[in-house]
Amino acid sequence: MELLITIGIAFVVGLVGLGIGIVLQRNLTSAQIIARQAEIEKQLVARAKDIVLKAKDDALKQREEAEKENQRKRSDLQREDERLRHRRESVDRRQEMIEGREKKLEQIEKDLDQMRVKLEETQVKQLQELQRISGLTIEDAKAILLQQVERDTRQDAARLIREIEQHAREDGERRAREVITTAIERVASDQVAESTVSLVPLPNDEMKGRIIGKQGRNIKAIEMATGVDLVVDDTPEAVLLSSHNPVRREVARVALNKLISDGRIHPGRIEKVVEKAEEEVNAAVQEAGEQAVLETGVTGLHPEIVKLLGQLKYRTSYGQHVLNHVIETTHLAGMIAAELKADVQLAKAGALLHDLGKAVTHEMSGAHALIGADIARKYGVPEPVCNIIASHHSEEEAKSLEAILVIAADAISGARPGARRESLEQYLKRVQALEEMANSFEGVQQSYAIQAGREIRIIVKPEHIDDLGAINLSKQIAKKVEDNLEYPGQIKVTVIRETRSIEFAK
Repeated sequence: MELLITIGIAFVVGLVGLGIGIVLQRNLTSAQIIARQAEIEKQLVARAKDIVLKAKDDALKQREEAEKENQRKRSDLQREDERLRHRRESVDRRQEMIEGREKKLEQIEKDLDQMRVKLEETQVKQLQELQRISGLTIEDAKAILLQQVERDTRQDAARLIREIEQHAREDGERRAREVITTAIERVASDQVAESTVSLVPLPNDEMKGRIIGKQGRNIKAIEMATGVDLVVDDTPEAVLLSSHNPVRREVARVALNKLISDGRIHPGRIEKVVEKAEEEVNAAVQEAGEQAVLETGVTGLHPEIVKLLGQLKYRTSYGQHVLNHVIETTHLAGMIAAELKADVQLAKAGALLHDLGKAVTHEMSGAHALIGADIARKYGVPEPVCNIIASHHSEEEAKSLEAILVIAADAISGARPGARRESLEQYLKRVQALEEMANSFEGVQQSYAIQAGREIRIIVKPEHIDDLGAINLSKQIAKKVEDNLEYPGQIKVTVIRETRSIEFAK
């Protein structure tokens, strides 16, 4: 490396000297040129020596730096070798430890296998000894254990079912009370029509003779003109009008009152008065229907349907005024639907028309719900409303939430105190049927219908029915009551299971 540098420097010096010689040859004489060249050569030789020395110094420095770098790298390599050596030693120690642990684990596994074999042998011996002592086989012991587990599980299940049902019942009843109470508070009404037959008061008993007429001509004329039976009996100062058609009965009542007020009672007059009475009643029917539609806000109904609604003004059911009932049911259904975010107009339309068939049940046979649905379809009422009408007594399946709401609203209006009257005979029959139905179940000791037939309490034999069985029995009785009895509102079924221990101190 140093030789190459020296040659390079000499080559450069020669080139420089050659250049200078060429320049001097052009300007100086030969002696001057020689002297000048000698001087230049001395200078060049001196400069070359300086350059060579400097180059040697630089080369020496570079060599020293290279040796230092090599020494540092050797030191690093030695340290890395030392670190790797320590790591290999550590790995070797760990390997030895792992091998030692594996040997210990193998020995532990062998010991465990031996212990497992001994335990199995001991277990077999213990089972044999238990079988010898108890006289039971494994299958018999399993059966006893399963029976015990089943009893415990049944008790736990009964307790869990009671807790879940109680929680769900509390939440459901709370929400239902809020919705229904809100609706009932806004439609509080206690008026109930009283008439199933029409009673016409007379100013005196002499009027009975004038109503009957000579050889009964007047009473026959009245009955023929109105289609109503006129009953004149021993009731003081009153006659009775009887007919399955409430509109005809109302026409007869209005006509008879006019005849009594006028005093002129004869066949020719009777026909004219009956015609005027029919016009008045028809106008009242139309007005009642329109008023019901206006009051409930249900629009778009066919005029014939409005007329049939008006006829419900003179119809009663269990002493309850049917037109007032459907109006009240409409308001209830609308408010419940609003509380539950359902279709308010659909619920109100179905509720208003749900008893439409009662206006013609004296003319057609069949369930009034199905009759009303057929009439509604005939006059173009939408099918969802027709389904509400047909399903409100479960003759058809309810296909919408609004149909269920109408059923609830109908029950609320029909079951509230004072809404309907029930004969003593019908009440006694219903209570008796309720108790007989409860007594028909196995394990029932006694049953009592209380709260005017709104609740039945069943006392069961505790040795035949357990807690879970009592829960199932209450559900079965409630289901049978729903399927076999007709009643307004709801009936509470309470099953009581009681265990008593009695001893006498002598």
